[in-house]
Amino acid sequence: MNGLIKLELTRALRNRKFLFFSVIYPSVLFLLIAGSADSTTKIDGTGLTLPTYMMVSMASFGALTAVLMGNSERIAKERQNGWVRQLRLTSLPGRGFVLAKTASAAVVSLPSIVVVFVVAATVKHVRLDAWQWLVLTAAIWAGSLVFAALGVALGYLASGDAVRPITMITYFGLSILGGLWMPTATFPEWLQQISKWVPTHAYAALGQAIEQNQAPHAEDIAVLAVYFALFTGGAAWLYRKDTLKA
Repeated sequence: MNGLIKLELTRALRNRKFLFFSVIYPSVLFLLIAGSADSTTKIDGTGLTLPTYMMVSMASFGALTAVLMGNSERIAKERQNGWVRQLRLTSLPGRGFVLAKTASAAVVSLPSIVVVFVVAATVKHVRLDAWQWLVLTAAIWAGSLVFAALGVALGYLASGDAVRPITMITYFGLSILGGLWMPTATFPEWLQQISKWVPTHAYAALGQAIEQNQAPHAEDIAVLAVYFALFTGGAAWLYRKDTLKA
């Protein structure tokens, strides 16, 4: 299993296009959105400035890109070209395959988080205590496992040709409704109520609570836990279904 993890990591790090969109792209978006923003005006209901708010949003967006886009398309294409079938002939257990995919995505997601933080601190002079930077990084990185599980599920749900549009719709829907591209306070009231139940909203809220020097809200943790259970359960069911089909 260690060999497969190393292989997955090597493949992910060699994919320059994937690295750009998962590591560089979120930082570019942060600069486009918060580059000329006032560093003193607070966003309603958060007590955070726009640069501070968007730093967590874009770090979460980068991690989402790495684990969701990376897993779903790669798994679907590997099923199509027979690579997954070949792995089943080895002694590698199914959980080892899923773990290797998740580990490679998680390793790529960490730089995307760190780069956004560095850009925010150096360009927009975002300042937090040392413990906040560490806990913030850990929380966003750990929370990305929810979407890594979703990526695995989508990879087994769709074929190699269909997986991209399905993943993109899911990806942009989660990003927009979850408030990763703009504060949900700017949404109409009815859309704000919907966004509270979107996993990306709870995901970003973890980091925002840490920035506010508060403990994450129990409701946000519960939402992420429920979605994690649903996504992992769905991924496991689809994996078994795919195995029986093969």
